[in-house]
Amino acid sequence: MKTRNHNRIIISGGGTGGHIFPAISIANAIRMKDPEAEILFVGALGRMEMEKVPAAGYKITGLPIAGLRRDKSVSGVMANLMLPVRLLKSVLAAGRIVKDFNPTVAVGVGGYASGPLLWIARKKKIPYILQEQNSFAGKTNKMLARGAAYICVAYSGMEQFFPADRIVLTGNPIREGIHPATAQEKKEALLHFGLDPGKKTLLVTGGSLGAGTLNRCVREYLPRTREHPVQILWQCGKHGMRLAAESLKEYPGVPVHAHEFIARMDLAYAAADLVVSRAGAGSISEFCAAGKACIFVPSPNVAENHQTHNAMALVKELAGRLVTDKDAPAILMENAMELIFNDSELKRLSENIEKLSRPHAAAHIASMVLEL
Repeated sequence: MKTRNHNRIIISGGGTGGHIFPAISIANAIRMKDPEAEILFVGALGRMEMEKVPAAGYKITGLPIAGLRRDKSVSGVMANLMLPVRLLKSVLAAGRIVKDFNPTVAVGVGGYASGPLLWIARKKKIPYILQEQNSFAGKTNKMLARGAAYICVAYSGMEQFFPADRIVLTGNPIREGIHPATAQEKKEALLHFGLDPGKKTLLVTGGSLGAGTLNRCVREYLPRTREHPVQILWQCGKHGMRLAAESLKEYPGVPVHAHEFIARMDLAYAAADLVVSRAGAGSISEFCAAGKACIFVPSPNVAENHQTHNAMALVKELAGRLVTDKDAPAILMENAMELIFNDSELKRLSENIEKLSRPHAAAHIASMVLEL
């Protein structure tokens, strides 16, 4: 067991960019305040954090944990039958990690790996912080809330899920460099992606993993791209890249720029006049910080339908539009093309969403971590 001669912090969770990028932002903020702090990430084996966290300069170890499969296929059923075994292995592995690293504090950002690690932390009386990104709390965080020192949230009204005396409204941590773009920054962003400054720019993103519905909507729109002077910046995800490549080969020369993953999302936001997106909490926090007019298409394939709750929290503030996943194939692109030329409505949505921004969330959470 290592001695605690300086701050030793475990950050657990992941699965999607919505969990991973806030976690990295918290780690960066901790390092800014305490350069000597030793930080270890704990993620799920085979998930994208095992690649993204080392790329950001941090150590990570993986647990053999997995989530519940919602499909009814034979492979899905078999995977679900193995969940108790995976969970037991993950708890045992988390126990070994905690014993070896001997953390002074732990942080859970949501995702598969968060549960076993923080369960062990609670058992070992190691103080921990929960970071709940969504407006509708996940089951793991609700179960762990009783032992948390602080529960950092991005939406008001979270007392329905957590003890009120533990809740701190911090907002969600976001990637660095995201802010409302100046005219010069927009010009530079358009140049970065090879976009035409004379056309409106629509950013379509299904998050770090892509979104099948949004990808199909763009694919179906390709024959009509020349009806409007609009170019599309399309983050289609790993599984959507094949569809995108085949579609663009079928319609050569269309003003559509497909990317599997966009590392410089700050530039993508700067280039965009309008964003069409899923309603993940991390993405929404970035749209707020960037002051972007958005149409949200919440994913129906998430626990507790939390993306719809996230989007509705903005719609109620007149800070975003919502199209359901079911309706998207019929009306999404038409709605986007109508809105992108309505400058007064774009301005209203942009101003309202920016009012909801909490750009210093990572620094706030880092201070609370170091306080513990």
